[in-house]
Amino acid sequence: MAALTDPMHVVDISALYSPRGGGIRTYTRAKLAAAEQFGVRMTVVAPGAADAMETFGTGRLVSVKSPAFPLDRNYSYFADAGVIHGLLDALRPDFVECSSPWGSAAAVTSWPGAAPCALVMHAEPMSAWVYRYLDRILPRPAIDRGFARFWRYLQQLDTGFDLVVAASGSVTQRLKAHGLRHVALNPLGIEAGVFSHDRRDAALRAALLDACCLPASATLALGVGRFSPEKQWPLVIDAVAAAGLAAPLGLVLLGEGPDHVAIARRIAGNPHIRLLAPVRERPDYARLLASADVLVHGCAAETFGLACAEAAASGVPLIVPDDGGAADQLHLGAGISYRANNAGGLRAALLSMPASLSGWQAAARQASQQPARTMTAHFSELFGAYRAIISGEAGPRQSLADAA
Repeated sequence: MAALTDPMHVVDISALYSPRGGGIRTYTRAKLAAAEQFGVRMTVVAPGAADAMETFGTGRLVSVKSPAFPLDRNYSYFADAGVIHGLLDALRPDFVECSSPWGSAAAVTSWPGAAPCALVMHAEPMSAWVYRYLDRILPRPAIDRGFARFWRYLQQLDTGFDLVVAASGSVTQRLKAHGLRHVALNPLGIEAGVFSHDRRDAALRAALLDACCLPASATLALGVGRFSPEKQWPLVIDAVAAAGLAAPLGLVLLGEGPDHVAIARRIAGNPHIRLLAPVRERPDYARLLASADVLVHGCAAETFGLACAEAAASGVPLIVPDDGGAADQLHLGAGISYRANNAGGLRAALLSMPASLSGWQAAARQASQQPARTMTAHFSELFGAYRAIISGEAGPRQSLADAA
């Protein structure tokens, strides 16, 4: 196939996007803003509450009226494959991208159009829904044998995609180990010029600790992420409450989602833990993030760990599970990892903090002086890979520099 002369038209069938979402919302809007810079005409199509369209330069975010997802009314889902096929027929893409490994991915691979396609793994279902329950009672090989049908499904999807993009080393390795052949690593990145230790605000830190009924001499922990089951906020809350008995520790949770009421109930009036709504303005969010003493994360199902990467770029130490994308963001000495899905491991990590925090903070500040990978670098590689596949200049696994 000849190289493109007009702007490449990429259509993203984005089943996981929601205007009230977290990381995927941030990622999608960043991609729409960046596309024009790379000579790409980007159309993101997402299921939503109503038909609508928003423009981003040459890019478009198209909402298609669709049924609401029963477990979270902030999200919708495409009614059937025919809806997706009709959209692709009308949009006539040069390249098709899909962000969910579920029904929309199968619909993309069954579309009879000629455009090549990629699956970007914004969700890792085994970690999100299986390992977090069964890790406590079974070894991973036994779990995977019990879910062999799911792995066969992913293998079948893999045969229909020209490229499967993973954003973290752990997800890349797991997919390859289970027989997917088109997997390539392309880590995400942070927004350039936003996150820095220089944004640390002592007055804001003191105000947040005061809201937690603690003095400025206490430790301020921050948790950032969607209030949904896979984020493991009950595990974080319980561990912080236990560690707070040994040393003054406040926790501020920043997010929203279907588990908000359950999380508030779990806090049970603990004066040292506070819930805040997401901060949408990026400079304000960066200031809040840099003002924390440590970021605590419970989710072992991150496909990249954007909040953790942003915290690391802000010079903030991390306490993260040892599996999933969050672990990839931990710099040597700048925090600690604990056994994923293990409440006792997180409690022990938090209890080690009083003796270790100053060293973690120094290492985190030093690491943050090194240039962080940016989202711009991610999109440059991603769109370059799509062009290489369209033009026939590279096979799927050679289209990203990190694929090996």
